[in-house]
Amino acid sequence: QVQLVESGGGSVQAGGSLRLSCVASGLSCVVSGLKYNTCSMGWFRQAPGKEREGVATVDSVDSTSFADSVKGRFTVSKDNAKNTLYLQMNSLQPEDTAMYYCATSQRPLYGFPHPDEYNYWGQGTQVTVSS
Repeated sequence: QVQLVESGGGSVQAGGSLRLSCVASGLSCVVSGLKYNTCSMGWFRQAPGKEREGVATVDSVDSTSFADSVKGRFTVSKDNAKNTLYLQMNSLQPEDTAMYYCATSQRPLYGFPHPDEYNYWGQGTQVTVSS
């Protein structure tokens, strides 16, 4: 059974930083060398009244992609040995306030996949940024 557990959310003032972690278990991934992994992972967020949107993803050839709104402020990294995905969020702004979700797919994905491409999701961690 695949499980994703996010942590690291909280409340910060504008300009602050947070680091989110997502630990995955039960995954069945095929890893080839350092750059190919059939399991793709990503961070998504959903604010009240808005659709879920992609924030940052790591695809099957270890390429990272970011939403335009977070480029230059957020970084994403993945530790394959620990099946853990991280999201470092700097220079946080009130518009970053949302529930942040980690997701994974056990089939190869490339680029900046739509949330519908991912079939396992965590429970989410709340990020609140005050002005």
